[in-house]
Amino acid sequence: MPVAKRETSDGRVIAHVDMDCFYVQVEQRKQPNLRGLPTAVIQYNSFKGGALIAVSYEARNFGVKRSMRGDEAKDVCPQIHLVQVPVAHGKADLNSYRNAGSEVVSILSKKGRCERASIDEVYLDLTDAAETMLLEMPPEAREDIEEEVLKSHVLGLEIKEGIDAKEEVRKWIRRGDATYQDKLLACGAFIVANLRMQVLKDTEFTCSAGIAHNKMLAKLASGMNKPAQQTVVPQSSVGGLLESLPIKKMKQLGGKLGSSLQSDLGCKTVGDLLQFSEEKLQQCYGINTGNWLWNIARGINGEEVEGRLLPKSHGSGKTFPGPQALKTLASVQHWLNELCEELSERLQSDLNLNKRIAHTLTLHARAYKKGESDSLRKFPSKSCPLRYGTTKIQEDALTLFQAALREFLGFCISKTHGNENNNWGVTSLSVSASKIVPIPSGTHSIVKYFGGQVPSSSSFNQPLGNAFDEAVPSSPSGSENCSGLISYELQQNYPGGDTEIKNSEACLHEQDPLCNLSRKVDSLPKESSLESPAGSEDRTTKSEPYRELPAKDPRPLSSTPSLKAVEKKKTMGNNLKGNCSIMDFFNNYQNSQSSLEHKNVTNAHDVKTASSFGLPSTMDSYSTCNQIEQPAERCREEIDSNVGECSVPNMSQRRQAWDYNIDEIDHSVIEELPPEIQQEFQAWLRPHKRPNVPNSKRGSSITHYFLPDKSR
Repeated sequence: MPVAKRETSDGRVIAHVDMDCFYVQVEQRKQPNLRGLPTAVIQYNSFKGGALIAVSYEARNFGVKRSMRGDEAKDVCPQIHLVQVPVAHGKADLNSYRNAGSEVVSILSKKGRCERASIDEVYLDLTDAAETMLLEMPPEAREDIEEEVLKSHVLGLEIKEGIDAKEEVRKWIRRGDATYQDKLLACGAFIVANLRMQVLKDTEFTCSAGIAHNKMLAKLASGMNKPAQQTVVPQSSVGGLLESLPIKKMKQLGGKLGSSLQSDLGCKTVGDLLQFSEEKLQQCYGINTGNWLWNIARGINGEEVEGRLLPKSHGSGKTFPGPQALKTLASVQHWLNELCEELSERLQSDLNLNKRIAHTLTLHARAYKKGESDSLRKFPSKSCPLRYGTTKIQEDALTLFQAALREFLGFCISKTHGNENNNWGVTSLSVSASKIVPIPSGTHSIVKYFGGQVPSSSSFNQPLGNAFDEAVPSSPSGSENCSGLISYELQQNYPGGDTEIKNSEACLHEQDPLCNLSRKVDSLPKESSLESPAGSEDRTTKSEPYRELPAKDPRPLSSTPSLKAVEKKKTMGNNLKGNCSIMDFFNNYQNSQSSLEHKNVTNAHDVKTASSFGLPSTMDSYSTCNQIEQPAERCREEIDSNVGECSVPNMSQRRQAWDYNIDEIDHSVIEELPPEIQQEFQAWLRPHKRPNVPNSKRGSSITHYFLPDKSR
């Protein structure tokens, strides 16, 4: 129900700009040979030549109306040109018209606060611009007035027969005794006329406008003189305008409320409401609605022009009249998939271009039940939180429809397609996304909070929307495999990712140090793998063949893991058939996101820290041919100095590397992980409670694979 809003005490200048048969103009701009000819735009439909959605004024002169079908229009006007709307997803594609409307909005928004109401209409608050013009050059001081301004229609201005209308408008504009509000409206007429001419020059589109003190009156006035004209509504002429205005012509009175006013109160025009007191209207329709009705009867409306250049919702719908009604869940699902795919594309485009996200998905439908003629109005609408991604939107929309259908039919129906009842049909279906808001500043992928840097579009070459995809998709079985732990962005950037994941290489990309290390083991003799120090792989790159570092001290390093141990780990990983730890993903993700500049500063510290835990350092991922090899003695010294620090209970350094705060971790998220990973997280969060595990029983935790092998 409408809510009353107080109108500001000072005069406002509000304009409503409405494009003239906009879809036709867009098509005529594409095909200039259609200008001046009777033309109509139709939505493709096999029933009687399709539905007319826009009719040119030349065709209207022949009696063609929007309520006609294509075949009917040809009967009325045989020379009419019917242009079909582009088709996508099995329905009309209106993107070309939306884009053309955006061109107009970009021009109109230069002079004041702009609210895009639909594809082809805009509200403008020109109060500040009008006040500035009134101070700099009052209307009565203007000698030369543009032709387009003089063509304005001033409501209530009497034009006697034989009198030049333009001259009368000039006199009204230059009146010395005009009120302050009328002078503001006159300034508004200048501003709107200039804007309309600019739109025509830049886009080749004509438009009409209404200029008044509020949105309600401006909307009524914009359609009074079409095409390519403007109408001014002074405050003194408001009563005459509303006195004869039919109830159903007023915005928000075209439905049940307007019908109730006609049947219950006998009001045929808006002016008829003046005979009822505010208390009477509030008694019949409630306090808010009663107050709103009392105000609009007097031309009072305090609704503000919202500063919105972008649509506040996105929707995709289709009708299925008569025999085309959908009567099975399979047919409904097919069209829901098409509608949701289009909606998803528009949401993704809005996200990438305007950095906005929608929060609510709503399903609307009209349906009937056999034997109930009034059931068209009973099909309930359903809403749920919106999840980005075509498949997710399709799944949620189908769930909403099934819930609504069960409520509509009054009994539970099977979700399978084989158990369907043919006593219902759907004649209209639509999905919409609403509650669209700008992305809050500082919003990033969840991976950032596990120690990784903020993902950038340049690093992934992916649209912004991918940052909102789950980094760890849930597995139906409740267990996670490698493919479930790798984000969509990483899979896209590594060719053959799915194949490699299924083969359980346990490596996220080719530069993974452990991956390179394991592959080199296969090509080495066992003797060399036993004698080579583990630290030598840190200096290996793709462009440099593997070679052993000369060791001055041939003494084996029993405190460091050997290549044979690494080979054993690789074999054990293959036996797991793809299962890997979440640690692999976050560690590699962090390494792949680190910049080269940051690496140069922190290489030495990273090598030392990684060596102390037996982990591959960030240097591994970014080692290049220009790196300077360090003497083997220095490498051994660093390893020996850190052996004592490599123990399970000592997790303080690891916390610093991960950079997380225990108090800020949501335990409900951890509970959704597989049991084996939950245990690891709990151990990391409460290290002092971790029991001492004998060396002989190692192997059940991820930390085993990053600890030195002391068995040798």
